[in-house]
Amino acid sequence: MIARTLIVIAGALGLLLSPAARADKLDDIIASGKLRCAVVLDFPPMGSRDEKNEPIGFDVDTCNDLAKALGVKAEIVETPFPDRIPALVSNRADVGVASTSDTLQRAKTIGFSVPYFVFKMVVLTKKGTNINSYASLKGRKTGSVTGTYEAIALEKDIKKWNDPKGSFRAYQTQADVFLALSQGQIEATVVTSTVAAATIKAGKYKDLQMGGDAPYDLDYVSLIALRQEYGLLNYLNLFTHLQTRTGRAQELYAKWVGGTMPDLTVKGVYR
Repeated sequence: MIARTLIVIAGALGLLLSPAARADKLDDIIASGKLRCAVVLDFPPMGSRDEKNEPIGFDVDTCNDLAKALGVKAEIVETPFPDRIPALVSNRADVGVASTSDTLQRAKTIGFSVPYFVFKMVVLTKKGTNINSYASLKGRKTGSVTGTYEAIALEKDIKKWNDPKGSFRAYQTQADVFLALSQGQIEATVVTSTVAAATIKAGKYKDLQMGGDAPYDLDYVSLIALRQEYGLLNYLNLFTHLQTRTGRAQELYAKWVGGTMPDLTVKGVYR
């Protein structure tokens, strides 16, 4: 009996001292007093900089709301699209509030919350190209930000069409894509309707216009964290639910996009 008791005690101590028993990322964030959010800042109205070079946008405000809920200070870590996952893996950021599409491939590396935003895709082109539909991209020079949902879908279709005049080029940032479009290096790109509207309205790149909807699935995006950080991911799920249930998500949508926020539910899957 004594020997068995000693074995049980030793096993319990082993569990307490094992890596699995350590405080998780959620505890670390609260203890540090700081939440580091990876945010893309060349993707208005989700993330950009104002005239004072301060970060602004839907994702920035969402990070600030999350930090407030945790009782800590928010720190915006400017992160290009291709660097969103590496920023988490290398511990340069705690969470990603960066319009990240919830793909199974990415889920091999990171964990996703339930969706906090959803995008539809449109063609963005320049006046005079005679591009007025997604089908008219066949045989055209196109480009998008590497690794994004729309880039993957667009490049796949360009290859499928197999038109020798058609091409696809990957860029590192959204700003690079818009510059290439305005300079005629590419003839069209595919972006979210929110980005297209904000970019045309800003007027920084002249003569841009929408060229019809892209026939892609709705792009649901989630908050992200390392996949093994279950405590943090559970918190992100609840935070996201409360943002919607309290009307805060709609408030931010009206502020940065305008109108009524699209439904985040998927019929037959979750409500």
